[in-house]
Amino acid sequence: MFTTKTSKSPNLSLHCPIPFGMGETKNGSPHGIIMVEEDNFMMITGNDIIHDLENLIECIGLVGDYRVTQRKESQNLVRRIKLMHLLLEEMKEIDIDSLPNSAHASLCNLRKALLCAKKLLKTCAESSKIYLALEREAVTGMFHSVNAKLSQTVDDIPYEDLNISDEVKEQTELMGQQLKRAKKRTDTQDMELAMDMMVVFNKEDDRNADIAIIERLAKKLDLGTPEELRAETKAVKKLLKDKRAEEQMQIIFDVLNKFKQIAGVEETDLMLEDHTITNKTSEQQPTIKSPTSEIPQEFLCPITLEIMTDPVIVATGQTYERESIQKWLDSNHRTCPKSGQVLEHLSLAPNYALKNLILQWCEKNKIQLPQKKDPSSSPHNPADDPSSPEHISTINSLIQDLSLTHLDVQRESVHKLRLLSKESPENRIVIAESSGIPPLIKLLSYQDSKIKEHAVTTLLNLSIDCTNKKLITEHGAIPTIIEVLQNGNMGTKENAAATLFSLSMLDENKVTIGLSDGIPPLVNLLANGTVRGKRDAATALFNLSLNTMNKARAVEAGIIKPLMNLLEDNELGMIDEALSILLLLVSHPQGRQEIGQLSFIQALVDFMGGDGTPKNKEGAAAILLELGLNGGSSFLLAALQFGVYECLVDISQSGTNRGQRKACSILQLMRQYEQIP
Repeated sequence: MFTTKTSKSPNLSLHCPIPFGMGETKNGSPHGIIMVEEDNFMMITGNDIIHDLENLIECIGLVGDYRVTQRKESQNLVRRIKLMHLLLEEMKEIDIDSLPNSAHASLCNLRKALLCAKKLLKTCAESSKIYLALEREAVTGMFHSVNAKLSQTVDDIPYEDLNISDEVKEQTELMGQQLKRAKKRTDTQDMELAMDMMVVFNKEDDRNADIAIIERLAKKLDLGTPEELRAETKAVKKLLKDKRAEEQMQIIFDVLNKFKQIAGVEETDLMLEDHTITNKTSEQQPTIKSPTSEIPQEFLCPITLEIMTDPVIVATGQTYERESIQKWLDSNHRTCPKSGQVLEHLSLAPNYALKNLILQWCEKNKIQLPQKKDPSSSPHNPADDPSSPEHISTINSLIQDLSLTHLDVQRESVHKLRLLSKESPENRIVIAESSGIPPLIKLLSYQDSKIKEHAVTTLLNLSIDCTNKKLITEHGAIPTIIEVLQNGNMGTKENAAATLFSLSMLDENKVTIGLSDGIPPLVNLLANGTVRGKRDAATALFNLSLNTMNKARAVEAGIIKPLMNLLEDNELGMIDEALSILLLLVSHPQGRQEIGQLSFIQALVDFMGGDGTPKNKEGAAAILLELGLNGGSSFLLAALQFGVYECLVDISQSGTNRGQRKACSILQLMRQYEQIP
């Protein structure tokens, strides 16, 4: 999260003064974020300040498109700030120099607050999308600070001295009230996005996230096209200058490369020591030193944004660098990256005319094109090429060794396959196509704990490929994986749970896992596992509980109690995950019966009125609303006895957008039941 250093940052550092008159945290700054002024602020006299404020509001309205994780907060802030136009219009007729110093000071404070808002909005429009997703809670804190600062400046405006009409005064004060309510409000991500982020951004887990989750998250963060990924790479490169982001840089880079991998875009290498990002091929071939802006746009590949050396034309008529478009096609894409059109065929036609123009331009500007390396001209180990016969032969040999009687050989072979399966998508395909899945499943029944752990982890890695998911299931792996989940050591159990989660991305596997009694051991891991084990179990149980029959199985397996334990343990940081699963279970009659117990309702009300985040309270309110809508008035009456009314009023006024709607719906439902006036 963000530290309280005052060093400048091009991204998430808000360069504005400490909010005046605001409640402060123990370290003297709102929400633990120290904000410093970037501009040397000078007192502006006369009507110049009105003109300056108008320009500032106009600039705020033109900041641009906001990152999806902060889009609604940003849009709401801009909408409220634009309401100040009417206030400034009325001030134009006033001789501000003749006003008391307090009136002039209030306008200067308004300018400071707007500067803070502008810098925050620029952050949410220009910074790394991945970083903003990781740090969404801290960025929310920044919105709280800016909303509070703006609301105070509105409160301090001397309307009588400025001769503001009653109508404009009422509108401005209403805007101030909206800002007050927004101080503790945060836009909430949907459950699926929250769970996906938990899996993909988990720093402590070195396993590969499921490709379906990565694709879904990339889509939600608008990082699915080559153009979007190139822009994100530039944003990450700028982020390297922010020392406070160093702790997160490796996971940001890893996630970015995962997004690039599924989009068929060249991955990049990160060198933290000199704060640069370089292309993987930068050590293999020289690059053009001329700035991209000087190179004609039509000479640049739309995927890599680098000058083309071997331009080819695809079926839609678009031209790409052969290597980059081939990677795109090899990643099972069948569309044109630039136009999005489905390709009628996958043939690539050389664009000789454009290649000649590029060569002429390079000769004229004395620029040497990067030379494509001839694989036969340099030392190369064929066994390192996943498509080479030597590499395939090596994998086949390892798979054959799995069936030998010597444990040491089997242990070494399955360990090597585990590493290979983690290394690349090509290896995962080769292992499966070489009939590696059946012997791996057989190893799950071995007593040797290391062999068992390597085997289940290899299957986990293989399951990243959607085709492999089906193959693993068809070979009857699910019951054996569940047995490992029941009887293996803790590390093996964790990887078995993660494998079940990966396989459960297919709807038919959700049914198979449920029918194979896979839910009880997952519930046991949720209750008694390590932190990583609890997270693996939670993600698997969430996915499985999307199936109606599995909801009943989870309740019968005793899932409610460990979920309650997660709600009570703030240190685990799994409150949102627990509430998400409970919200799925409460939609089922058996789930409502269990969750509707008086002790649980009391705990739910205590949680809604406690120190949880607005998002936590929103989740609790959503569960209570589901109880009220489908279980009748008895649940709401019980909640009233435990003091839920005051909690609901508070959430309806200062909760998240979704939380407010849930709280208002509950209050309306209570009135229908005539339980409150």
